[in-house]
Amino acid sequence: MFKLFFLLRSYFTVSTSFPIGTSLLFVISVLILFPLQSSAKEHGCISCHAGIEGIREDSSAMMMQIKAMGAQHGDSEGCVICHGGDPTANEKELAHKGTPASMPETGPREFYPDPGSIWIAEKTCGQCHPGYVYRLERALMNTEAGKIQGNLHTFGIKEVQNHNVPWGNYDVTDSDGKTPSVGTKEYKNYMEAMLAAHPKQFPSELKMVPQPSVEEIEKDPKLSGFTYQRQQCQRCHVGVNGREKRGDYRGMGCSSCHILYSNEGYYEGNDKSINKDEPGHMLTHRIHGTREAGGIPVETCNSCHNRGKRIGVTYQGLMEFPYGSPFDESGNKQPKLHTKKYLFISDDLHHQIASRPENPKGGMLCQDCHTTIDMHGDGNIPGTTLAQVEIECQDCHGTPDQYPWELPLGYGEEFDKPLSEKARGLSKTALPSAAMGTLYDAKDGYLLTARGNPFGNVVKDGENIIMHSATGNDFKVPVLKALATSGDWKSPDAMVAMSKVEKHADTLECYACHATWVPQCYGCHVKMDYSNDKNGKPMQDTDWVASGNSRTSDGQTAESQVGSKGIKSPGKAFETRSYLRWEEPVLGINGEGRVTPLMPGCQVLFTVIDRKGKTIAHNETGRSYDEAKEIGQKRAPHGFDMAPVQPHSAQRQARTCESCHNNPKALGYGIAGGIFQTRYTENVIEDLIDQKTGKPIPKRYQIQISKIKDMDFDWSTIVNDKGEQVQTVGTHWPLSRSLPKQTRDAMERTGLCMGCHREMSNAELWKKVSTKGSLNDDQHIELMNKMLKAYAEIMKK
Repeated sequence: MFKLFFLLRSYFTVSTSFPIGTSLLFVISVLILFPLQSSAKEHGCISCHAGIEGIREDSSAMMMQIKAMGAQHGDSEGCVICHGGDPTANEKELAHKGTPASMPETGPREFYPDPGSIWIAEKTCGQCHPGYVYRLERALMNTEAGKIQGNLHTFGIKEVQNHNVPWGNYDVTDSDGKTPSVGTKEYKNYMEAMLAAHPKQFPSELKMVPQPSVEEIEKDPKLSGFTYQRQQCQRCHVGVNGREKRGDYRGMGCSSCHILYSNEGYYEGNDKSINKDEPGHMLTHRIHGTREAGGIPVETCNSCHNRGKRIGVTYQGLMEFPYGSPFDESGNKQPKLHTKKYLFISDDLHHQIASRPENPKGGMLCQDCHTTIDMHGDGNIPGTTLAQVEIECQDCHGTPDQYPWELPLGYGEEFDKPLSEKARGLSKTALPSAAMGTLYDAKDGYLLTARGNPFGNVVKDGENIIMHSATGNDFKVPVLKALATSGDWKSPDAMVAMSKVEKHADTLECYACHATWVPQCYGCHVKMDYSNDKNGKPMQDTDWVASGNSRTSDGQTAESQVGSKGIKSPGKAFETRSYLRWEEPVLGINGEGRVTPLMPGCQVLFTVIDRKGKTIAHNETGRSYDEAKEIGQKRAPHGFDMAPVQPHSAQRQARTCESCHNNPKALGYGIAGGIFQTRYTENVIEDLIDQKTGKPIPKRYQIQISKIKDMDFDWSTIVNDKGEQVQTVGTHWPLSRSLPKQTRDAMERTGLCMGCHREMSNAELWKKVSTKGSLNDDQHIELMNKMLKAYAEIMKK
């Protein structure tokens, strides 16, 4: 019977894309297997877990299958299908010991506390979702290969120079070859070509990121970057549980996303065996993912996406800040979330759709845009986010000249290469995996991603594009060509910027203008301390890589048990920053060759204290000799990384023309052109100073601000007054860099006011063209428009 079920599931999943296939599978499997419940024992696991919620509602096809399958093994509730264990045992120790021999199709299995654990998921989730575990093991949510490469680059680790990606959280090999294991024929062809063009960004294997000994670190202090990496940066991967801090609680593997945990981490279900006063438990025993099961809330994604590029909290409009104001009703500062305090700036327009009268129920979830490949990977090993994510804004919104289906594949990620003129079209069928979720009517066809896969939830319906959200809402997508055709632009600025200045659409990311703010945490000052703490014991902290690589056969890792801290390693990180900003992001070039916002990625400046308490490295960073060669300059940029980013902070009202064209910061020259914070290269002493010699008068004084060797620029500056790139811009792709001189010169329009106002010194002339009082912005614009038209008349003559 068990084998019959899998044969039916396999046939209908692979051989048909129609809803009837899935329905028949459900009906046939239930009709065949469900009657066997009559022989099941009355209570099973529920004798201890009375009141626990079904993983899905009883009426769902998923739950009916699970119960029918479980009934064959003496478990009418189906718990054993996912958790293993022995439902016939009367004692907890025996029930949680292992699966009885009555399951010959799968063989004896242990009890799995978290069936979603990636380390045993082939035996649990993989029963009904084949291939997902293999893909996820190699995807970025598990390997974090790009994060490791980027951060260690700032420390000057040679193995990650020249875009090399040697390490991940675990040893992993692309054992099935370079052709993706999922996707359409067009997608697979596209990715094979992409892998051939960018082999470094798609490694064939990864080794576990190493941890040098303290002795080795004391000889070469930059190796402390490995300790920092493993302790501070690697906790957000699906091979381990979340950190036990407010907002960071989550499961592991599939449960990282599909099982909800509240920020507080308390269980709020009805299972009396679970401690409701102990943080670290799921919210309820219920799986999420599809529209029917309930979508995955944004805050679930944010249990990881709150650090690094911070795209999760940014999407919600939040940016960390140190103050914690305003006070609450009890006079306290705000509670820490993800160990930080937050300022609300403005959430992404896709998140704030609730404010629109036609969409009163709420905004979009992360999963509404991001595809199964974006999340789970495609079976290859991506070395960076760009290598794995297959979507572009234009996939749904098109351009002012072309509807999405008229665009060629690859539009938006050209990599400085010409694209085919062939239109990508629409798809009448969804990917086979859609049969396991919500299958929406294709209408006129499913829209395609930039790499050729159908969006299973975005369809063309007559003149409209409809996005079906996992929230249960359906949204009408604004289409740029429709706006251009109707002339229904919301402002003349939008019409000019998006439709008339063609180079914008051809060379800019949409969010280069629409992301009006980006979290900018300038200066990541890291102290790695290997000395003793105040109790005389060597400092140490959780090593998330070691913890994930220390696991038991039931899928649990060293930190899985609530209250445990995992495996510790020597040394402890202390972090601070220089300053924070959010407004007017710096612009640069991303790996696709398009203009994009930049944000301080890993602007690491490290100080290292040895076991004896001696400072063996003080305010140091690596150098990007590889980038210097690529951009053709002698000066090697500092290892500080200004990272190209899709910040997820898009607003309806985009940046003004002036915020880029009349803004030195946007061009890369730094805040106010880099004229501030110019004394980094010297120790700043604030005391009684002899104004003749510049030396302190007292003999006993302290250095107020320590120097940073060779840092002759402000943290926000990536191009100095000599035109040299002084910071790294992205570490993953050859094309990422600061705006080239030609682009900066073409963009910069700073100081144009003097084109007219210099004549204020000519009293006779100025009297002829001026009026008393002052002009507001609209009057200025109208006056310049009259001047342009007058000039046009003169030119006619």
